[in-house]
Amino acid sequence: GPAVELRGGRVAAPPVRAPARRARPAPGTTLLLARGATATAELAALRPGDAVAVAARPVTGAGPVPWAAVGGREALVVAGVPQDHDGEPNDTAAPRTAVGFSRDGRQVRLVAVDGRQRDSGGLTLTGLGRMMHRLGAYEALNLDGGGSTTLLAGAAGATAPTLENTPSDGTPRPVPNGLVLTAPAGSGRLAGYRVEPLGGVGPDFGRVLRGLTRTLTATGHDAALGPAPGAPSWSAAGGGSVDPAGVFHALRPGSATAYARRAGVEGALPLDVLGPPARLRPTRDRIGLSERGESAGFGLVGYDAQGAAAAVEPRDVTLRFDRSRWNVTGDGRGGFTVSARTARATGMLRATVNATGASAELALGVGLEALPVAALEDAERWTGPGAAAAEGRAGRGLALSVPAPAPAPLPGSAASAAPPRPVPLPELARSVSLWVAGDGSGARPDVRLADAGGAALTLRGPAVDWTGWRRITLPLPPLPERPLTLTGLSASGARGRLVLDAVAAETPPTGPAPAYRTRPDPVVAGAAGVRARPWRFAVGPAVPASARNPDADFVFTGAMERPAFTHRGVRFLPLDTGRATLDGGGLGRMRSLRAALAAAAREPGTGALAVVRQYAPRAVDRKEAALLTRYLGEFRRTTGKRAAVITVGAPRFTAGRSEGVLEVSARRGVRTLFGADAFAVGDWLSVRPG
Repeated sequence: GPAVELRGGRVAAPPVRAPARRARPAPGTTLLLARGATATAELAALRPGDAVAVAARPVTGAGPVPWAAVGGREALVVAGVPQDHDGEPNDTAAPRTAVGFSRDGRQVRLVAVDGRQRDSGGLTLTGLGRMMHRLGAYEALNLDGGGSTTLLAGAAGATAPTLENTPSDGTPRPVPNGLVLTAPAGSGRLAGYRVEPLGGVGPDFGRVLRGLTRTLTATGHDAALGPAPGAPSWSAAGGGSVDPAGVFHALRPGSATAYARRAGVEGALPLDVLGPPARLRPTRDRIGLSERGESAGFGLVGYDAQGAAAAVEPRDVTLRFDRSRWNVTGDGRGGFTVSARTARATGMLRATVNATGASAELALGVGLEALPVAALEDAERWTGPGAAAAEGRAGRGLALSVPAPAPAPLPGSAASAAPPRPVPLPELARSVSLWVAGDGSGARPDVRLADAGGAALTLRGPAVDWTGWRRITLPLPPLPERPLTLTGLSASGARGRLVLDAVAAETPPTGPAPAYRTRPDPVVAGAAGVRARPWRFAVGPAVPASARNPDADFVFTGAMERPAFTHRGVRFLPLDTGRATLDGGGLGRMRSLRAALAAAAREPGTGALAVVRQYAPRAVDRKEAALLTRYLGEFRRTTGKRAAVITVGAPRFTAGRSEGVLEVSARRGVRTLFGADAFAVGDWLSVRPG
């Protein structure tokens, strides 16, 4: 049918036949397209200069007009059946957004899944469909995901929503639409307080080390959870006190509760008071700034003698640094902000806890320098389709010859080359640069990377519309887990030949991160220390019966070789790590853990709980691992019983503790012997590495 352009409310040109493929209308232009005989006749009758008013309303094929609509793509659940998208182009692990409805249409499920991060790899479409089905969706639709996946929520009393997830771009991406749930406005009369630590609701801020402080906030809300004014008075019960400014002071280890009250209305926040800080560590070992005036944040985490962690606020530490080069201030959220006063410098910041003298250091740097990554002098060893060694800008280079594009619907053509082995990038690299000799063809060079968790990342270069050598710089996104490695170079798009040379990384010059001495954990012992325990068990490969250690009551050769059991005061919980966290494995493991914790807590003859799991870093993400430690730490503190996590088949032996929970990784291929006494004074395990 015809198409008519409108500008300023008037027809700008005579009607024309609508092209099969339309370009985006120019700014300020509205394009009207005819659908149906009546609309075709009306548009064909318009002439340049005619006044036209445009109004829009939704039209449905049948049924009532919806009161809200949002665009989606793939169906995830249809009539109660999760859909199989295996093999489809979009069925890769990625950040996801989905909406689903129960069979009766009375319940909606809105789901945002983080991805492209080490602690959350994302979900495939098939996995997302299974998740939506498990959540009760009878019909579910995949919405815009990737860097657009964003979840905002309004907390009680808040005047604006806050970001709840971690977008893969590092910051929320501007998007044209979304789904918003609203509630009726409240009365504005105070009905309660939402009490939180200033730095957030995470476990590091919900705990306080003895002798230190935690800044609290109290946000008033009405009965509908809308904002309500009213400053509270503060008080506390248990292991601390709160001053009139809302600062909690940790006095003795144990549980505590902070209260905000006003005229019969109150809010409460439970807190855990840990032991005094024995160690201090920054949340980042190094901070690199690209230029003067740029800033970055960091936090401090203190650990008591049992390894339990809590955030340390600025008021509780003294900082030493070169004030002529750096500016360091509190960020108002329990952390710190550092900025550079000069264009190029390196230095060190030292933080010391006022109460105990525990200290930590942080390396600082500002300015960028190009550090060589791959000179490509070994270009003949880079292998892949269309790749060959060639004369470079200075010495050898890598030529990538892109063949003619394949006809639709076949995928486009590309050339690629992989190095003999992955090439590491500097940990603080801000961008990757390389020299490109172009032929004006429009082919695009790409740099292929992998993050610390093995997730792929591609930096896409510009279309090469020039001839001769030109240096291009490709910024690195902020979120991928460092360190990164260079896994390949490629070219795609138009047919052409590109020559690449001198891959480098622009990096701030911070110098090495501070080195901390790590003492062997006291549970690591020799053969005599293990034999001194009342009984023993082992982790390692199976051996013939004649060669078995008679001192071991049993041997774990795999984490799931037997169900949960109790032996001489220790409840053992094998956890299956065969399924990924977001594919339902995490939920199943946490359910098993909570059931085992409840059983161990009420059994008088059980003095310890040991979680046994197979080494599976790609299946168990860091958020699940942190939740496991958190639950075991709470179990230890609330029951007084012991807890441990034993990992089978790890690449190397490690032993330590977090939240007072022993964590031992047994090296694959060798036998590690454990001596146990669930009711011993002090440590209940002794470990002899294989």
